[in-house]
Amino acid sequence: MADFRILNEVRHRPANSEGWEICFQFGVYTYGPEPGNSEPGYRFIWRRPDGTLQAARGQARLTPEYIAILLGLSAQAGWYPVPQEEAAGVR
Repeated sequence: MADFRILNEVRHRPANSEGWEICFQFGVYTYGPEPGNSEPGYRFIWRRPDGTLQAARGQARLTPEYIAILLGLSAQAGWYPVPQEEAAGVR
């Protein structure tokens, strides 16, 4: 199992979602305590209405509409699709 450190995030609250938000995140996956076991990467994940993450082993059901919205929001925020490895401090 990997730990994930969020470096950037955008959120979208779909209509009738009862407060749930779908998130697109960029961060660093760390696979163990040994140096060099980290990789930058992206993920989609749901946030519950209380703000906590819904860990579903990386499985977030997304419609094409949600993907387009989240990629657009991250592009507006300036962090996607620009390579993020330097921002993550991981090579």
